[in-house]
Amino acid sequence: MPEPIRGELREHESMADHVSWRAGGAVARAFFPVDMADLAAFLGSVRYDEPLLLVGLGSNLLVRDGGFDGTAIFTHGALNTLRREPDGSFYAEAGVASPKLARFAGKQGCAEAEFLAGIPGTVGGALTMNAGCHGGETWRYVEKVLMLKRSGEQVVRGPEDFAIGYRHAGLKSVTDEIFAAAWFRFPPGDAEAARERMKELLERRVATQPLQLPNAGSVFRNPPGDHAARLIETAGLKGTQMGGAQVSEKHANFIVNREGEATASAIEMLIGRIQAEVAEKFGVALVREVRIVGVHSGQSGQHGEGV
Repeated sequence: MPEPIRGELREHESMADHVSWRAGGAVARAFFPVDMADLAAFLGSVRYDEPLLLVGLGSNLLVRDGGFDGTAIFTHGALNTLRREPDGSFYAEAGVASPKLARFAGKQGCAEAEFLAGIPGTVGGALTMNAGCHGGETWRYVEKVLMLKRSGEQVVRGPEDFAIGYRHAGLKSVTDEIFAAAWFRFPPGDAEAARERMKELLERRVATQPLQLPNAGSVFRNPPGDHAARLIETAGLKGTQMGGAQVSEKHANFIVNREGEATASAIEMLIGRIQAEVAEKFGVALVREVRIVGVHSGQSGQHGEGV
């Protein structure tokens, strides 16, 4: 007999309550698993063609105002196992917050995990987009990953199975698997030095980023040899507003929902304006780092970058 599903399944769940931009439409269904086994059982029960959207802390995601006609799966709080393995590696499930992994590795006397403290998302999101900052990148420290197939079956894969690049990591041969966990290995270091480094990085974030306002982190990837924030600021766009969405006056590669009233459409339109003006002034095509899924208000069907 198949495993019973123990998690909570909701219908028409507003994503404005679950993404850091505090804006956007609803998903048709939202599943909150209890643990890895529960998620595997759920995956085995859904239609093979059901659009799925994996959500961690919602710090890099926007659901259009017309919603997402599929199922969002919330990993944070469910896939939360974090441990040190006997061989010295670190096992972290997809719902573990990246800063939590950074602190855990640092306390265990490891170096170079500190950059993860500056990534406001989960391990699953960090794996998907090869998240990085301050000179560190997620996949540099990945030994292997645990994937879940749409059937619910688990499979362990190595980095060689993935096409890994700047802010991207995807399977080379199949597309029906999701990140469930990963094993990381960091070089030996000093716990006190790691703590001081994380403190320094946090102070730098507070000083340079609009953390007190709803935002989704860096909106655009940095183009080769340049910084998106510099191009946006030089284009005179810092502080520009559209329908409640604003280019941050503190960091030009952030868009903030200053009064909490911006729609997903306003945010997306501001993103488009930034891209158009930077392309016109500098001939540089800025590539989004944030994911946008779903349909515009009034549309039907499924569009966007679903997972």
